[in-house]
Amino acid sequence: MSTEQTVTVERHGAVALVTLNRPSAMNALSRDLRAALAEAMVELDRDDTVRAVVLTGAGTRAFTAGLDLKELGVEGLGAANASTPAANPVKAVEQCRKPVVGAINGVAITGGFELALACDVLIASENARFADTHARVGIMPGWGLSQKLSRMIGISRAKELSLTGNFLDAQTACQWGLVNRVVAAGELVPAALALAAEMASVDPGMIQAYKALIDAGYAASFGEGLEIEHTTSSARNSAVSGAEVEERRRAVMERGREQAG
Repeated sequence: MSTEQTVTVERHGAVALVTLNRPSAMNALSRDLRAALAEAMVELDRDDTVRAVVLTGAGTRAFTAGLDLKELGVEGLGAANASTPAANPVKAVEQCRKPVVGAINGVAITGGFELALACDVLIASENARFADTHARVGIMPGWGLSQKLSRMIGISRAKELSLTGNFLDAQTACQWGLVNRVVAAGELVPAALALAAEMASVDPGMIQAYKALIDAGYAASFGEGLEIEHTTSSARNSAVSGAEVEERRRAVMERGREQAG
């Protein structure tokens, strides 16, 4: 399955691999690419045979260099600041209820950095680098970076990146907790697909509900998050039978033994 040429979608069992496909333009987020990404994510969210998604960029130079500045020079920033998923690629990804693993294959710059942060988990290749150049370009972030980054790596580190515009290499990004792990470029997509497949092996209703619970708490204060968890777990857990829990507990123990071996 594919949308437009700017975004491709491949199936790997229950996992969909979504690729930003403008390598000659460092996968810049043109109007057409943003619309195609939104369309692809809607289709994947609706497809019950898809249980997890991997998002990456074509080539090895860039995950995405952010908004297409040549296009913006003609159209202005208004269209990119719209709140619809077709214009805002972060909302395009966030509208997918299924886990999204970001496979960061190259640079993720400014708007591209914001798109990376829309993913649930990040795995980086050794070629990956991150940069927030909003201040140097003279525009404010509008897709969440100013709030998400400090919550992920700490406020002082976030300010260091955002107020200098300096690049952050993959290994340091891993040390700072921005990405989960760094792998060789040739191993990136297989590693991301393998992780997504593990997520896809969990009951889809459960994993979507758990993702939603984590995100709801993340957007609230700690105390509010605890209340959200209590309300959600009380309602959901009361509908689970002891026999179901015991059956799944045995499966978990068997999986643990296999992983230990």
